[in-house]
Amino acid sequence: MTRVGFPSASDASAVLPARSRPVAEADLANIPWLGRLDEVERARVRADMRVVQVEPGELLCRVGRPVTYWFGVIDGLLKMSNDTALGMPITFTGVPPGGWFGEGTVLKMEPYRYNIQALRRSVVAGITAGTFHWLLDRSIGFNRFVMMQLNERLGQFIAAREIDRLTDPDQRVARSLAALFHPLLYPGVGEMLRITQQELAYLVGLSRQRVNEALQALQMAEVIRIEYGGLRVLDLERLRRYGAQG
Repeated sequence: MTRVGFPSASDASAVLPARSRPVAEADLANIPWLGRLDEVERARVRADMRVVQVEPGELLCRVGRPVTYWFGVIDGLLKMSNDTALGMPITFTGVPPGGWFGEGTVLKMEPYRYNIQALRRSVVAGITAGTFHWLLDRSIGFNRFVMMQLNERLGQFIAAREIDRLTDPDQRVARSLAALFHPLLYPGVGEMLRITQQELAYLVGLSRQRVNEALQALQMAEVIRIEYGGLRVLDLERLRRYGAQG
């Protein structure tokens, strides 16, 4: 969990519903849990789901606001962070395509304890909290997906605490990058992640120049390849263990 400054946030959460549109067939193909539902459940999700484009710097969720939707990223990149008493946000994780987040908050129906901000123009889908709980009451497949999400998210946050203690910048970049290639939490990423060095710097808490040096080292070690518009992972297990002893 990295302390780092970000571009100033614009709170658009109040007007996002008015900008949203119904879900399209192309959007549905990028929703990993939809195949676990039966026909009745899928029909309710289609009728309920809304999709919105979020501009860079806009907040989708803000600390203290009541929860209304369960969200997932169709395209783009978000960051999850929290405000501190000193006014410096603490970054918990990035959320790339395929990632659904906030299920714990929706389960407890409590106010958000974190901010969700777009790092770039992003397309985000959401179902209402009412439909989320209806699916929990009805669908075994959906329950299993949510349980998997909670379990994997716990492991992710434990790993984030470990990353926060790392003093080697190359290791910090490697471990943070590996977290964005999580195949269960972010199935939409695959082997290629669209991300700029500046966006990665925001998530890791280092300068863009230092992130560039770390990426060059990772590429020389043949665990990633820097490509136009993003990064390709060549060996995910080595990326996760990069710099570890033994």
